[in-house]
Amino acid sequence: MNSLRNSVKLIGNLGNDPEIINLESGKKLARFSIATNESYRNQSGDIIKDTQWHNVVAWGKTAEIIEKYLVKGNEVAIEGKLTSRSYQDKKGEKRYITEVNCNELLMLGKSN
Repeated sequence: MNSLRNSVKLIGNLGNDPEIINLESGKKLARFSIATNESYRNQSGDIIKDTQWHNVVAWGKTAEIIEKYLVKGNEVAIEGKLTSRSYQDKKGEKRYITEVNCNELLMLGKSN
């Protein structure tokens, strides 16, 4: 059950082309965001569509696959763990970000 403590599985579409960063160590880092969509009926019976955006990072071989095959709009399934970190923006203000650290990727198809 330890592997279930911090596990995220998402299916969604890429919002932009992935950003690929080549690190000094020779490894690659891929950053991208995916949109997940769900719909439900409100009390009035109207269908409400809700889109959530998720920041995703991938390293090494997974990043290489992302660089080679993924573009904006592609549908993917990802699995990974949720991570949070902080950084200073250009104005010197502290910002917080939550990301999915992707360790499994499945390409599902072209854009919808």
